Amino acid sequence: MSIEWVNQAIDDLRAWGRAREVEVDADEVRLLCDYASDYLNVNELADFTPETFDELLLSIYPRKVIAPPESAPETVEAARTLVDYLSESGAVPEPRAARMRERLDDIAPRMPEALADPANFGMAKSLFSSIGPESLEQSIAIPSGELPDLGEAPCDCPGCTPLPAARLAPPEDLLAALRTVPMLREQPLPGVDEPLTEWAQTVARIIEHDTGGAITGSSELDEGLYDLFDMLYRLQVRVPVSVIGDYLDEIGGAAGIDLAAVLDRLAWCGLLHVAGDHAELTPPAVWALREHYLSLGLDAPEAPDLAEADARGLIEGLLDGVPTELAEDDIDRWLTGRTPGEAAAELLAAASGAPAVARGIAITIVDRLGAEAEPQVRDYLDDQELRPHAIHWLAARRLPAPALTQEELLWVSVDMLALALPAAEEDPEVFAENMAASGPPAHMIEEMWRVDHPDVVDVLELLGRSIQDGTVAKAARKAAFKARSRAIR
Repeated sequence: MSIEWVNQAIDDLRAWGRAREVEVDADEVRLLCDYASDYLNVNELADFTPETFDELLLSIYPRKVIAPPESAPETVEAARTLVDYLSESGAVPEPRAARMRERLDDIAPRMPEALADPANFGMAKSLFSSIGPESLEQSIAIPSGELPDLGEAPCDCPGCTPLPAARLAPPEDLLAALRTVPMLREQPLPGVDEPLTEWAQTVARIIEHDTGGAITGSSELDEGLYDLFDMLYRLQVRVPVSVIGDYLDEIGGAAGIDLAAVLDRLAWCGLLHVAGDHAELTPPAVWALREHYLSLGLDAPEAPDLAEADARGLIEGLLDGVPTELAEDDIDRWLTGRTPGEAAAELLAAASGAPAVARGIAITIVDRLGAEAEPQVRDYLDDQELRPHAIHWLAARRLPAPALTQEELLWVSVDMLALALPAAEEDPEVFAENMAASGPPAHMIEEMWRVDHPDVVDVLELLGRSIQDGTVAKAARKAAFKARSRAIR
């Protein structure tokens, strides 16, 4: 998926909605754009057609998204809003937009039935459902921390909290970016290495020295820039500008701040990139901050470019925790360097015998590949652990595939639930809600103890703690006891 065009489209759509006082369900539209990009070769807004919405709302959405039938009108309405925007922005001609609206009129009464029909469920929905909608609605679930409270400054000792590995732009890209920084435009950049060194020193002066309000217009805010940029460096993701505003309000005192003016000043300095309602450090700012940390003697690792790794390196890198947008870009570029068959063969070879979470990441990436990878996927029908996933992949593309046996269905159910273990431990309440909405039925849980899977005891114990239905929870605990007893014997 091309993250950039989707992000830009959503930002523009929000602005369009605000200007017209139109309510925009940006999250739902983003999901439609993501799936259109992943599965339907939609690489820009102009690629949307009436047929795109047929596939999205009647095939892909029912197969991928955990949503009750009564939610269909909201999704169709989001699609209608997208069509209005496509027409008014000139992305598609009005005659095509009119055909899209006609197609949505036809889809609207059919979508609830499609969402409710189990025959439309792919394994990724019917078995991954326990992981939670958030995991299914993203192309890949990447281990990551929650957004911290920017109102709470980091420890005074930087060494107390290890710095995450930072992804750095190539030097030529950094130099090109510096030439666009308004603060530096009046000063030509000599040489190749010197401009970057001078830039690092400039950033160090901004965050370390008493600038007296020359940066933000407030001496108090200038003094808090180190903590702000340190936190943004550690996050490595875009954050809502409202979160930055709350932090600045906290350190700015009762006088109040002009957030837009402060953000404009930080963008003028080349430190922040602000797009719509979100902001992030610019690549030159990330580079300069890392240089500053290194000058302090701190361990500031550089994150490898996962697109250059082999399949095992890609999976391990994603497991280490990569911001979602970076991960998506890495995966997209990794796939671009290979044919679908080559990518499937490498990923499945790396997944064979791997732990459930690593296997899940590999399978999720393989699920993006088209039917051209059929021979390589079919090769893994003889692999006990990957066979159920291969069957699902083939069936989802309407290719000849054997039926899952009851034993295989049980095994892959445990395997999918094993993927949820880390997230469930972090947020048991959300996991419990997901289980209540779409967890495995009691009769399946009662038989899971028979499955020869290394995580079966942990999975059943998790179900026993999480399922809200007392009878089903008790069945899970009994099954866990049987699984432990079998292991002992």
